[in-house]
Amino acid sequence: MNLFRVRGIQLAVHYSFFLLLAYVAWDGWLTAGWPGALFRVALVLAFFVCVVLHELGHCFVARRNGIRVPRILLMPIGGMAEFESIPRQPRTEIAIALAGPAVNFALVGLLWWFVDFSGETEAAAALPVTARDFINLLFFGNLLMGPFNLLPIFPMDGGRVLRALLAMRLPYLRATFIAATVGKVLAPLLAIFALWLGAYLLAVLFLFIIVVGEAEYRALKRAEAEAAHWRDFWARVNLPPAPSSVEPSAPAGPEPPVLLG
Repeated sequence: MNLFRVRGIQLAVHYSFFLLLAYVAWDGWLTAGWPGALFRVALVLAFFVCVVLHELGHCFVARRNGIRVPRILLMPIGGMAEFESIPRQPRTEIAIALAGPAVNFALVGLLWWFVDFSGETEAAAALPVTARDFINLLFFGNLLMGPFNLLPIFPMDGGRVLRALLAMRLPYLRATFIAATVGKVLAPLLAIFALWLGAYLLAVLFLFIIVVGEAEYRALKRAEAEAAHWRDFWARVNLPPAPSSVEPSAPAGPEPPVLLG
């Protein structure tokens, strides 16, 4: 479902997002009636405003580097910025990946001035809570969101930074394989830990990340194989290579949207 555009970038919401709103409203209503339901829904919407700002951080840096960003998609497990291509230059990829968490840290710095550190936030049980508790929750949410996205789990932001650092020394495909493998080791462990904590949505997020990371690696592998095939073809017929295969920093073929949560 398309909402509106932000500087030409379409903001869209997956229909399952409304199921999340319905659930948190129901949970808040069971706790404190309609005030509790309204508070929980307002809190989730405020968190997702922060998610949108996080994704816009990625998008604006990407566009400054000549990468088109058609849309941002919001889902119950977070947000996804869709890029038309993946930057092959390690420094560019690092800058784009770090831009999202940088927005969260900037929000932490902004909210710091309004946080009450003297008391305890009571959002879990005593609803409705005060506006100060609302701000406290946003503060700590962004304080967690920034470092969380820097976990070295490809294709999360930290995983992309890891891939870019590896790509400074290794071939791009090999760097992607190592980063994706690290993610496939860490993500299941964190998913199990999330299940142990009772954070079922977080566990689903880690499993989803594994699937997306593997899909991106396989797409890149196919694209590299196609590029190698055509280079070999032009070499056999003794002709100069096709223009699309001359520039090594350009994508070798179609690649999937980029997940930058």
